[in-house]
Amino acid sequence: MRNPKIFTALIAYNRSLFFADLLAGVTVALVALPLSLAIAIASGAPPEKGIVTAIIGGLLISLFGGSRVQIGGPTGAFIVVVFNVITQYGYDGLVLATFMAGIILLIGGYFRAGNLIAFVPEAVVNGFTIGIGIIIATSQLKDLFGLSIDNVPADFLEKIPVFWEAHQTLNLPATTIAIITLILIVVLRSIAPRFPSLIIGIGVGSVLVAMMSLPVDTLGSRFGQLPSQIPWPQLPDLSFSRIIELIPSALIIAFLAGVESLLSAMVADKMIDGQHRPNAELTAQGIANIGSALFTGLPATGAIARTATNIKAGGKTPIAGIIHAIIILLVMLLAAPLASYMAMPALAALLTITAWNMTEPHKWREYARGKKSDIILLLLTLILTVIVDLTVAIGVGVSVGLALRLSRRDHVKNDWSPPNR
Repeated sequence: MRNPKIFTALIAYNRSLFFADLLAGVTVALVALPLSLAIAIASGAPPEKGIVTAIIGGLLISLFGGSRVQIGGPTGAFIVVVFNVITQYGYDGLVLATFMAGIILLIGGYFRAGNLIAFVPEAVVNGFTIGIGIIIATSQLKDLFGLSIDNVPADFLEKIPVFWEAHQTLNLPATTIAIITLILIVVLRSIAPRFPSLIIGIGVGSVLVAMMSLPVDTLGSRFGQLPSQIPWPQLPDLSFSRIIELIPSALIIAFLAGVESLLSAMVADKMIDGQHRPNAELTAQGIANIGSALFTGLPATGAIARTATNIKAGGKTPIAGIIHAIIILLVMLLAAPLASYMAMPALAALLTITAWNMTEPHKWREYARGKKSDIILLLLTLILTVIVDLTVAIGVGVSVGLALRLSRRDHVKNDWSPPNR
């Protein structure tokens, strides 16, 4: 079934549902705003591209998606892929790859490929997610400690000696701001989970930098003032040679968007005792990525953490996701200059927490008690993700996982428990 969930949700929509969605939408927007900026920066893209993706991608995923509570936008899982595509093909190459990925996802939704999520081994998903978390965390070391490094290598193994050589340039004020932000976010999440801990943590850190005139980089000092308007839509360069060279990147973006959005929808189903429409979700991801590319945004997908935040804040229907996108748009139009004061160490602290949550340390013991073949598959995917390449890691991981499953002649289950990222 590919009908958007919003049609079902609006049949009995009333004022109480709207106010619940309104509160949840505002709450999620406060979480998504700094996270979208940080993800764009870590991906090697201009920070405003994260905001554009949250607005366009988030709106379209809620309008056309197959889940009542899914929240879409840029996610940490794409940081490595986006960074590599921009490095190799430029930002215009990323836009075209995202556009192509959207078309692939539309085709997947049409042919009901959403049901194939059951064939992706959970160990592979866990392995590349932990690997991505490690890569994201290491990529933030420069800003966490205020290190003076002109160019940070993209390769993981090359980064380590570069960071070590620069350890004497450690900036104590930057490190202090990062630690304060980390502590505030972690403590507020623990004692007051309904508070917008990300905004408060980054806000306090950035205010301290501004009031004390600390020698710490800010969003404005590094990237200039954020634009206060959405760019006009435009088609990417659709030359044949460009399309051919970007097919591998488009395929991996489509795969990641599909898997992450479906995992997020499955997690949401367990939280609200609902049932999403996987093929409608894939179709929505296709529309959202085409839309994001037309507005020169990043790849978009369902965001598990923001979806969980929406549910906990009382979101009931896709209207909450639409409101979240509208709130971010209003902030961009009316308060973009304020974002220039955000301290880079504070944003780095936010991404470090995101990376830590992606690795799900509370599940490591469970992984260690699993089948030896699953442990080996997880470690293989993790190592390939960190050391070699995400595309290789997923290709090898899925191939080996399916081979192991066929060799054991296990029955493919559709109701396996997805990790709650």
